[in-house]
Amino acid sequence: MSHSSRFTVAVHVLGMLALGDSVPKTSETIARSVNTNPVVIRRILGILGKAGLVETHPGAGGGSILARPAREISLLEVYHLMENGGLFPLHNQPPSDECMCGRHIQDVLLDVFGRARQAMEEVLAGTTIADVAHQIEELEEGAC
Repeated sequence: MSHSSRFTVAVHVLGMLALGDSVPKTSETIARSVNTNPVVIRRILGILGKAGLVETHPGAGGGSILARPAREISLLEVYHLMENGGLFPLHNQPPSDECMCGRHIQDVLLDVFGRARQAMEEVLAGTTIADVAHQIEELEEGAC
């Protein structure tokens, strides 16, 4: 069982573009920062572009930039765009009704997972790409 990293990669991409002072970044440049293949970045940029979060211009001197101010892009918006599965998926097979735990475990977990999702979404809604970029800058200043 593995979780998708599309959300974290998308935040990385958007954070890098927010730090770029409106200078277009190529998928190759972004891929080096993420430490992945440029094809992965182009797929993510395609999704972000269709959602109106980035603009990508081909050709010499081209690349991607933010289409909206970083302060107007919440992490919750990016999360909903990139992740379509549940935060914690339930088991693929239904548990046994012959066992007390099996009969009730999914109801209990759905309640707990729902509260966890709500708390996570509140934090993501209150955090913007500008916040991420600012924290990166603060960490960089502290490293010098």
